[in-house]
Amino acid sequence: MFPLRDQNPSGRTPYVTYALMAVNILAYLWYASQFPEGRALAQFYDVVAVVPIEITHGQDWGTLLTSMFVHAGLLHLAGNMLFLWIFGDNIEDEMGHLPFFLFYLASGVAAALAQVGADPTSQIPTVGASGAIAGVMGAYLLMYPRAKVDVLLVLIIFFRVFSIPAVWVLGTWFAMQFLGGFTAPTDQGGVAYWAHAGGFVAGLALCLPLWLLRGGPRFWRRTHGHPPHPTAQYAYSASHIPKIRRAQPRKPGPWGK
Repeated sequence: MFPLRDQNPSGRTPYVTYALMAVNILAYLWYASQFPEGRALAQFYDVVAVVPIEITHGQDWGTLLTSMFVHAGLLHLAGNMLFLWIFGDNIEDEMGHLPFFLFYLASGVAAALAQVGADPTSQIPTVGASGAIAGVMGAYLLMYPRAKVDVLLVLIIFFRVFSIPAVWVLGTWFAMQFLGGFTAPTDQGGVAYWAHAGGFVAGLALCLPLWLLRGGPRFWRRTHGHPPHPTAQYAYSASHIPKIRRAQPRKPGPWGK
């Protein structure tokens, strides 16, 4: 399942969310053109990526920030920017521009430290905005657990868009990261599951003061977990892509063709 959008419009222009997306995209275009492959790209990652064993030895602390704006490929970048675009505007709307920016950075740093703590002797570079965006997702779950998220379900030739409460979309995503942290090998690279899980928990915890300021449990009782404003109305709220039915065999003609 792939989230496409939420039905939770923001009340003001999310300048910080747009700026973060722009910085990530422009950074990727720059280093992808400067270091297309090979040793030069590896050296670039060594400079900007979080390498757990170096952080463990008190080195390269600046990579906790720089690694958030570097991605391992175009699909990595596209997936992260999609999630930031879907969930970032609402949290920025709730927090305000500058607090949201600081929250985003803090979530990213916490996510990187969670990955370091999970495998402190690893020499594998870790890059990407996933941890910071996971923090945004954790905050979103706390503030709007029943906000509707439109997800695309793809099953071979079956395509369908469903509206699902955020608690199921984000809760399932978090459970998958938590499970992946225990089952995936840590010495072969791939997905930084503990960074995702750590960023999610950090974002939820950092958003707690705002949730309490809104009333905490009373805020949930008042909104029933939905956004405290009218939901977005889309021209096409559900998919109308028809199902492809299996063709019925034709009866043979006189010649058995």
